[in-house]
Amino acid sequence: MDRALPDVMAAPKDGAAISMLCLRPDRNQRRFVENITLTREHGIPGERWATQPWLRTADGMPHPGIQVSVLSQRVLDLVWRDRENTVHPGDTFIVDMDLSESNLPAGQLLSVGDAVLRVSEVFNDGCVKWKARYGADAKDWITAPGHPALRLRGILCSIEQDGVIRIGDRMQKIDAI
Repeated sequence: MDRALPDVMAAPKDGAAISMLCLRPDRNQRRFVENITLTREHGIPGERWATQPWLRTADGMPHPGIQVSVLSQRVLDLVWRDRENTVHPGDTFIVDMDLSESNLPAGQLLSVGDAVLRVSEVFNDGCVKWKARYGADAKDWITAPGHPALRLRGILCSIEQDGVIRIGDRMQKIDAI
């Protein structure tokens, strides 16, 4: 994986197209779709964020910073080799773009389809399931010295403006809503 790192980091810095959309209606369930509706209030209708979030705010509400997860196409291709027998990681969408902190700092606004997302400060370090599905090396690679800032497990985002995203839509950095 370390040998592939230069290729992963050579991904475009802006304007990359969405190649895959995934809904997670329940734990370990995946549904691949052509478009997804995003709402500030409810997250993604049909997703488990509103009812089963892995992170909550101090008042017990689902943390808005984990409404949408985005994974690099190059990382997905590197770790998800047995696509018939291994579950997709479940990220909302896949994009061939540099997701590092230096390119997309926390707070960065992103235009995707009709929606606007904000890159969250919540770090996606890969869960136990990531390790079980893709191996200990894939999990350790995410948190190896110097790697957390690269966000190899992807980014988490809040929804700032309702909208619909579709396969082929481009994710673009924007300065303000």
